[in-house]
Amino acid sequence: MPVISTNTAANTAVRYLNINADDQSDSLAKLASGSRINRASDDAAGLAISTRIQSDVAALSQAQTNASHGISVLQTADGGAANISDILQRMKSLASQAASGTVTDTERTYIDAEFQQLIDEIDGIATSTRYNQQSLLDGTSAFGSGITVMVGSSSSDTITVTIADMDAAALSVDSLSVINQSDANAAITALDTAIDSVSKARADLGATMSRFEFRSDSIATQQENLEAANSAIADVDIASEQAKLSSAEVKTQAAVAAAAQANQMPQELLKLLQ
Repeated sequence: MPVISTNTAANTAVRYLNINADDQSDSLAKLASGSRINRASDDAAGLAISTRIQSDVAALSQAQTNASHGISVLQTADGGAANISDILQRMKSLASQAASGTVTDTERTYIDAEFQQLIDEIDGIATSTRYNQQSLLDGTSAFGSGITVMVGSSSSDTITVTIADMDAAALSVDSLSVINQSDANAAITALDTAIDSVSKARADLGATMSRFEFRSDSIATQQENLEAANSAIADVDIASEQAKLSSAEVKTQAAVAAAAQANQMPQELLKLLQ
């Protein structure tokens, strides 16, 4: 029924204009941001899942860095342990020389002078092999009792790093000497045990290092898969959204034209009173 007190047609046209304009603005926001979810109302469940995935990806990124630090610590410790192993082998060579009956006690004194210096150098290397200002091989840092390194997105995703004490006292070589043939023979036996201890410690370091390397590869794969999953949830489909935008633009233009036409209707009705 045509009336002039209430322009129902104009109200309807304006309502659809607002709806279409909102759809157009929403599509423009998604295309500009590249994200399908710009606010919770776009997809509440998707937003929750996407946020959790993003937090996991961020945690894995830090875990990757933590794993790299763990590898660096172990490499540093292994480098120092390798030097200590070389020193022990040199000490065994000196002890074997001193144990020979072809060497006099005077010559053993000269041999023992180098031998004692090498004992001191074991302690020097054990103390000076540091990572982040912590000595790794003298038993003074937390690495001696074991530290945990976070290598995942959960508090349970850890690898324990334990580095054995490799100073002269721990290897039971601090009181050795080759000043006489008897002491030299005893030193050979003790040095064999010390060399075995360092070799075992290095094997443990290598095994933990290998574990970090495999975990690092696993973290990289998890990151890739999670980022792909998050993309499927949160990223906008450009082609589809552009089609929606084009449709919304046409509808908005039509609603504007309809609103303009509706506003002319009361004027046309007034002509009936003339």
